[in-house]
Amino acid sequence: MNTRLLSSALVALAALMTVPVAPISAHHSFAAEFDASKPVTIKGVVAQIEWKNPHVWFYVNVKEADGRTTRWGCEMGAPHQLQQRGWLRDTMKIGEVVTVEGSLARDGSKRANARTVTTSDGKTLGAASSGDPTTRP
Repeated sequence: MNTRLLSSALVALAALMTVPVAPISAHHSFAAEFDASKPVTIKGVVAQIEWKNPHVWFYVNVKEADGRTTRWGCEMGAPHQLQQRGWLRDTMKIGEVVTVEGSLARDGSKRANARTVTTSDGKTLGAASSGDPTTRP
């Protein structure tokens, strides 16, 4: 093999190996995970917020009729989509009571794809849900 060709190939390989690679997050179909024909309304206390791509998730502690507390995970759109609808990182706060309207998870878990979120001050915002075309800009 030509030494010059081998050297060029090694330099190119070394250059490729130094390029930073961002982690890849899998994206999913709304219909694969959530059922639009099963609407749900959840009211509870915000316990955790994960403001990151590809979707913002927040977790709500819901007081059940029997007195137990159940944690629900609620998916919204991407941060930039939420910002287009008036959301800021501090629009929803840990410890705040919110009401979420959305669609249940297909697998029966305590997860929902949020369509709207009403904060404790009475403001209702679209959640940039992939399951509701009316919330897209």
